[in-house]
Amino acid sequence: MELPALPRQLAGPQPGWAEPTDVVVIGSGVAGLTAALHLREAGLHVTVVTKVNIDDGSTRWAQGGIAAVLDPLDTPEAHAQDTLVAGVGLCDAAAVDVLVREGPTRVRELIRWGAEFDRNNDGSLMLTREGGHHANRIIHAGGDATGAEVQRALHAAVHRDPWIRLIEHALVLDLLTDAAGRACGVTLHVLGEGAEDGVGAVLARAVVLATGGMGQIYSATTNPVVSTGDGVALALRAGAAVTDIEFVQFHPTALALNNRDSQQPLVSEALRGEGAYLRDGDGNRFMVGRHELAELAPRDVVAKGIYRVMRAEGTSNVWLDARHLGREFLEGRFPTIVASCRAAGVDPAADLIPVSPAAHYASGGVRTDLRGRTSIPGLYACGEVACTGVHGANRLASNSLLEGLVFSRRIAEDIARDLPAQTDPVTGSSATWSADPALRAPLQAAMSAHASVLRSAESLDQAAQALTKLALDRSAPGLASWEATNLLTVATALVGAADLRQETRGCHWREDFPDASDVFRGHFLAGLSETGTLTETWEDA
Repeated sequence: MELPALPRQLAGPQPGWAEPTDVVVIGSGVAGLTAALHLREAGLHVTVVTKVNIDDGSTRWAQGGIAAVLDPLDTPEAHAQDTLVAGVGLCDAAAVDVLVREGPTRVRELIRWGAEFDRNNDGSLMLTREGGHHANRIIHAGGDATGAEVQRALHAAVHRDPWIRLIEHALVLDLLTDAAGRACGVTLHVLGEGAEDGVGAVLARAVVLATGGMGQIYSATTNPVVSTGDGVALALRAGAAVTDIEFVQFHPTALALNNRDSQQPLVSEALRGEGAYLRDGDGNRFMVGRHELAELAPRDVVAKGIYRVMRAEGTSNVWLDARHLGREFLEGRFPTIVASCRAAGVDPAADLIPVSPAAHYASGGVRTDLRGRTSIPGLYACGEVACTGVHGANRLASNSLLEGLVFSRRIAEDIARDLPAQTDPVTGSSATWSADPALRAPLQAAMSAHASVLRSAESLDQAAQALTKLALDRSAPGLASWEATNLLTVATALVGAADLRQETRGCHWREDFPDASDVFRGHFLAGLSETGTLTETWEDA
C-alpha cells in the first residue's frame, strides 16, 4: 500500500509574539479543564488554549453519562471486567484498574465543583445502564444532557480562578521542543474579532494535549466540526508515538437524516438502556439472539448488527422503537433526543426513530503511560486524544468522561511533582507544508466509503489512493489549510494501521479477515520519519 508523505511541521510564519506560563493545556473539554483545575490546586499558572469557544468541544454533546461504581452492590472488579470484555483483549489491565478504582472519587470531586446529576426522590444518585454494562452504574444529568452539565460546572470553576489564562479562537499548530528534545511550548494561531492576529507561541514548562477526537475525517459523525484530529496530528509531527488509531468507534444510533450535516445528532445508548428496541424494516428485533445483552451489547456488536441489516435490506437506516416508553417518560428523561427528533419531523412517542451508525469516538490516540506521559518528555495527553490503554479495541459506554476525569488528575500530580525550569525552543529543519483546504469533503467521502465500519484490503487501498492524490495539492498557510493537513495526517495513519491489522477485533471490522487472531493481539505504534513517511512498529499486548 502506498501512503502519502506528510509534513513534519505546518507551513506558516514564525511566531510574532510569545507569552510564558507554567503549563499550557490544549483543549477545553472535560479532560483539559479538569487538568487545569488540578494544576491550579498545585499552585501552578495555567494557560488553556481552545480552538473556538470554551464550550465548543465534544464534552457538551455527551448524552449518556459517566460510568462509575457508586452503587454499594456494584464493584470495581465488575466494572473492570465489563471494560476488559468490551476492549477485546487489547485493554491495559493496569490502566483499567486505575480507572475503575479512582473513578468514583473523581466523580464525587466533580460534584463538589458544582456538577448537578439527576437524583431519585430520596436524594440518591439516579443510576442507569448502557451497552456492555452488567450493572446500573451510569450517572446522568438533565436526563440526556450530561455533557452539557459537566461542561457548565467545569467552565464555571475555571472562570472563578483568575490565574487560569484562557485563549479562545486559537488553533494549536506545532509542538516546541528544546535542545534536549523536551516539550517547552506550542505555536498557535489566534483569531481576533473577525481578524487574524497571526501566529504566536506559548512557552511552558509542560504541555498537556486534551484536544479531543478526529471524527471529522468521516462524512457522518457525532463529533462537532472542530474535531479534526489536531492533537494526534501535532503529536505525530513532533515524533510522539500514536497507537490503536484504527479503532474508531461508530455509535450505533445516530439520528439518520436525509440531508446530512457535518455533525449527526446522537440518540443516546441510554435510551436503549431504558428499554427501547432496535427493529429492522419488517419490525423484527434483530439484536435478540445475536448477543446475550441484545440491544445493550457492546457498541461494535450493535453497529455491526445494524450494518448487516442495512446491507441485507438495501436501506440507509434501521429503526429504534421507544414508543412503549410513553410520552411523559421520554420528554422527562430524554429532552435533548426528543427535541432533535422533532426537529427532524419524528415524534419518538408515536414514530419509529430512523438511526444508523456514525463515527463517534477514537479509542486510540497519542500513547501515554499511567501518568499521562507521552514518548516526548514534558508532553502529556488526556481525554480522547490520548491512548491510555483503557479502551482497547472498543470503548465501553460512558467510560470516556470518566477517563478524562481520572487521568487529567494523574497528569496534574505528575507535573506538580517534578516540573523543570523553562527552557528555550530550538528551530528544526523538518519538511514543512500545508494541504489544500478543498480536500476536506473528498477526504471525508473517501474515508466513509472505504475505511469506516466495513473495511477490506481492497477498500483500504482505495482510501490510500485517494489520500495520496489529495496530498498532491498544497496551499498557502491558513486556518482551513492547517485543519485539512491535520485531517490528512490522522486519516493516513488510520488507513495504514487498518491495512496492517488483518483481523476483525472490536470496532475494527475486516470483511476479508472476519475473525480475531492471536497474531494481532497487540498494538501498532505509528510514527513519522524525518521525511514525513508513516512508520508502523508492532508491540505485543
